[in-house]
Amino acid sequence: MLDAGKDAAPEAQKALSELFTLYRYPVYAYIKSLRYPADEAEDFTQGFFAQMLEKNSLGVLERGRGRFRNWLLVSVKHYLANMRDHERARKRGGDRVRIGLEDAEVSSLELPERTPEQAFERHWAVRLLENALNALGEEYAHAGKGLLFSKLKRTLTGEAEDSLANIARELGMKTGTLRIHAFRLRRRYQELVEQEVLHTVKNPEEVADELRFLKSVLKRG
Repeated sequence: MLDAGKDAAPEAQKALSELFTLYRYPVYAYIKSLRYPADEAEDFTQGFFAQMLEKNSLGVLERGRGRFRNWLLVSVKHYLANMRDHERARKRGGDRVRIGLEDAEVSSLELPERTPEQAFERHWAVRLLENALNALGEEYAHAGKGLLFSKLKRTLTGEAEDSLANIARELGMKTGTLRIHAFRLRRRYQELVEQEVLHTVKNPEEVADELRFLKSVLKRG
């Protein structure tokens, strides 16, 4: 993903749009935590991504210059600093690229007391895990195992460990066999999480450190 911005071709712009769509939520959380009203935070979020896409800004992120997470947060800070110099209202839509925040997603965002940086980091981590879970669900659906996934996905958080016997009965499967499926599900999920992290760092050696950081972010709540 980090190479997506090196080409100004339509394909590169599409890749950038998809990339930023994945990570707009952490940016919104960061801006909202700066005590901007919800509608203004949404405008700033849309404006930030529009500017990044128009300027092909991801192309400046060269190999060896840092992690995408850090680069994105610094870029948001610079954008907000520039916006503070202007008093005119932010325009939405028009001929600019707009990546909208769904109304339900924005209204349901709960932001407990934490610094803006902590809000960004937490929502970044949550989004990454959601991306991996969605990818896992798609894999199971393509393999014709959508029902199995829907029954077992709660085991990723340990919620359904004590109900495996019930799930096995529902699926007409032995509990021991279901435990094997649950193990494979967790193993593949971890692989997909690592793949998501790999997309945001410069080299594979950084994956373990980034995973530890994200785990610490989620633990602090």
